[in-house]
Amino acid sequence: MSVTPTTVDTANIGRTDSTVLTAPEDAILTLGPGSATGHDPEPGNSDQAAILEEDDQEPDDFHPGWRLWAIIAGMTVALILTALENTAVTVALPVIVSDLNLGDNYIWFTNAFFIASAAIQPLVGQLSNIFGRRWIMLTNVAIFTLGSGICGGANNAATMIAGRTIQGLGSGGITLLGDIIMSDLVPLRLRGNYLGAILSVFGIALTLGPFIGGSIVATTTWRWIFYLNLPIGGAALILLFIFLQVHYDDDAPLSQKLKRIDLLGNLVLVASVVSALFALAYAGSTYSWGSYHVLVPLILGLFGLVVFRYTQVGRIAATEPVMPPRLFQHRTSVIIAINTFINSGLTFWCLFFLPVFFQAVKLYGPQYSGVALLPGTVVAIPGSALAAVAISRWGRYKPVHVAGFAVTVIGLGLLTLQNPSTTVAQWASYQSILALGGGVLINSQLPAFQSPVEESDQAAASATWGFIRSIGFVWGVAIPATIFNNRISELLEEHITDPVAVQALSGGRAYGSASAAFVRQFPPEIQEQLRYVFSQGVLRVFQVAIAFAGVGFLLSLFEDEIALRKKLKTKFGLKVEGNARTVDAEASTSTEPEKALDAVIL
Repeated sequence: MSVTPTTVDTANIGRTDSTVLTAPEDAILTLGPGSATGHDPEPGNSDQAAILEEDDQEPDDFHPGWRLWAIIAGMTVALILTALENTAVTVALPVIVSDLNLGDNYIWFTNAFFIASAAIQPLVGQLSNIFGRRWIMLTNVAIFTLGSGICGGANNAATMIAGRTIQGLGSGGITLLGDIIMSDLVPLRLRGNYLGAILSVFGIALTLGPFIGGSIVATTTWRWIFYLNLPIGGAALILLFIFLQVHYDDDAPLSQKLKRIDLLGNLVLVASVVSALFALAYAGSTYSWGSYHVLVPLILGLFGLVVFRYTQVGRIAATEPVMPPRLFQHRTSVIIAINTFINSGLTFWCLFFLPVFFQAVKLYGPQYSGVALLPGTVVAIPGSALAAVAISRWGRYKPVHVAGFAVTVIGLGLLTLQNPSTTVAQWASYQSILALGGGVLINSQLPAFQSPVEESDQAAASATWGFIRSIGFVWGVAIPATIFNNRISELLEEHITDPVAVQALSGGRAYGSASAAFVRQFPPEIQEQLRYVFSQGVLRVFQVAIAFAGVGFLLSLFEDEIALRKKLKTKFGLKVEGNARTVDAEASTSTEPEKALDAVIL
């Protein structure tokens, strides 16, 4: 069945007089005519929250079918690519660094991936609006698979970093488009349940990733960590090509479509991010924070972000800004953006430094280090599912966020108790508590960020949120690496008596040497010294992490509860055989013809 989607009046979206106002702390705010649709609120209501449209308060008429689950299956396989990649390489990284002689450039093994992943997401969001979801998704899966092949065949640092950059471009698009496509197919209130289903499989891949990575390193070559992505990528392409049949109806000439891309905004944003993160990669290790090598790119990057803000408004703004300011008009949107950055940073903070503890302090091999991460990754799955069910059932995300950050603070505090004599039961329990808090948060931030935003801006909101999350990943590797290397440098002369060991760990090379193989090459006395120093370095890393999680907890207390919409309105919904119209998800219960437009019946 088909009706031509109504045209959204974007001229008034995001007006300053349409901001959702603050309600009492425990009130649930609802968006209505005066908030996100561009209409002026009624006079005299400036001190009250806007009221949700009546039809949004009616029961939804959402009926998922097998085609939705087929699309979810295809996207899940694609996301398995990035899940295996992100965790398998954490236990294999020391070996890769050694084999390819990455030296001081080891940080770019991760930073190249995450910088590319973050920088591409706003552009991918725009491209999916202009050219549709299907082909952009297929292209990104192909790009990631190509990058995996390059990494697997790399024989030097330059080739490996180039492959990781290509992988990052594909990964950023895959993860973002997964969120966007689910936003097209499932109403906001129920979205967490379906994202939870995807993340459950994603979580299993995360769980198996360290074990698979450790097993591959122990039994064959690390190259198979990347080659394994080739058949998985091929399967994802086939499934998505067959089943990802979503609506896209734009017959405009290519020249007009290209004009919609915010070239200036994307260029300034990418340049700024790369410049700032380049400085961060070397700060405190290769160069001091006061060095011009750090200060110049850092200042340029931060200044570029200020310039980017002005490319999104005023006369120089594109017709469709890549990150429209209206996405941040509500206080809750700003808080969720900050907490998304913090939570994503802490996720990789732990994923990259728990293996350091296991290998350099406990002297576990790569394979057993992967097994040692299982308690955390297993517990994160039910934590994520619990959050999704709670939000869908009660429509409240604030208690979930407060609880998630509270448990995360406790978990990080427990990790600071770890030392060379920590037992298996202790580190498994500590890790599980931390993972429960992280699991609760990982799937609950996006619906809250989307809630104050008009449906026509869901792709831009998802892209912006994904960009913030990816930037958090980069900082979540770079910041603790700097902290770790600096702490090791402080302890070397006092606690390490072997000059060879001191030389190997100096100049920011401590993280690259944090492996059981490195420690075991020295006599037992020096091994004890090294284990102590590595333990103190990891301790400092998790001490600083507590402060970040504490900020997230405090900010979550100031979130507003905004009603999560039960209705779905989109022009990118599931294709219906015979025609390609989109209708309102509650059309069967509505008596007004205009309410039957701009959404999907599944």
